[in-house]
Amino acid sequence: MHRVVCPGSFDPVTNGHLDIIGRASRLYDEVVVAVLMNVSKKSLFAVDERIDMLREVTKQYGNVSIEKFHGLLVDFCKARGIPMIVKGLRAVSDFDYELQMAQMNHSLAEIETTFMATNPLYSFLSSSLVKEIAGYGGDVSGLVPELVRDRLTERLAEVRPDR
Repeated sequence: MHRVVCPGSFDPVTNGHLDIIGRASRLYDEVVVAVLMNVSKKSLFAVDERIDMLREVTKQYGNVSIEKFHGLLVDFCKARGIPMIVKGLRAVSDFDYELQMAQMNHSLAEIETTFMATNPLYSFLSSSLVKEIAGYGGDVSGLVPELVRDRLTERLAEVRPDR
């Protein structure tokens, strides 16, 4: 069985993330989406909220599961017998960083990394950019699934009631 992990913070999940997850689901038997719990980073959505959104927007894929993790991704992979990481690349700058991570992960645990070029429609897209646009009242339709857009709007209204 060919199992892979697609890691990230997914705060929030974007259509770019879903593009990579969906394409990976067609190439591999099982895709585990690993949601990073980073206590040192201030997230807009709690990890369980991100997991709920991911479960909802990936339910069309019968071979995708969602889990949370903290610490080293290679430890998560080793504990679950997952031999490969799938990462999306938007630009050359992503490659520079991700190549170093891939080499380190291989050095630490012989975990392989596969890079998938992002669909050009999403090459500019990031969760941070989506939050910034939505925070200023911009329309993020087409950048995130409708469910995520609605929850993002609700959350921003809670934390920024003046907008």
